[in-house]
Amino acid sequence: MDEISKLMIEQLRDAYSAEKQALRAMPRMMKKATAQSLKDALQMHVEQTEGQIERLDKALEIMGGKAGRKVCEGMRGIIEEGQHELEDHDKGELLDALIVAMQQRVEHYEIASYGTMAALAKAAGQKEVAELLNQTLQEEKQTDETLTQLAESELNPAAIEAMQQPEAANDRRGGSKKSA
Repeated sequence: MDEISKLMIEQLRDAYSAEKQALRAMPRMMKKATAQSLKDALQMHVEQTEGQIERLDKALEIMGGKAGRKVCEGMRGIIEEGQHELEDHDKGELLDALIVAMQQRVEHYEIASYGTMAALAKAAGQKEVAELLNQTLQEEKQTDETLTQLAESELNPAAIEAMQQPEAANDRRGGSKKSA
């Protein structure tokens, strides 16, 4: 096996690990979310992610690799940081805005990963692998756009409005659990 193929398999394994970690984190975010529109967007992406994992399995099979036990440390860090944010804030409008920010960090990491992998696969003549990766790349970009629209049209304004109310600092509308 040549060095490019080995590199591609390692990158696919990393993406596989990243998707599995993200898939495990999304139900926790859905549970903490208040806005139904956010819960719906996350649920839709859970279903999409399951298909993305299947495409990674197929790409690995084409390349002669398997998912293995590789752990994506980048995604681990992003999710760990997000989990701290979930714990630091009460359920409410502000937490919904933070969940979007958290999920968009995940999406941006995945967009970078799939973009570079698709370009490498295309350059290496792995057309089918490149097509699989590009399909996932487009889904990740669409999820990011959906989250941006949701944040701008609904969640961010609701969070700002909730935080501007005088009692917001002391109630459970999404304020920080940490005392000042």
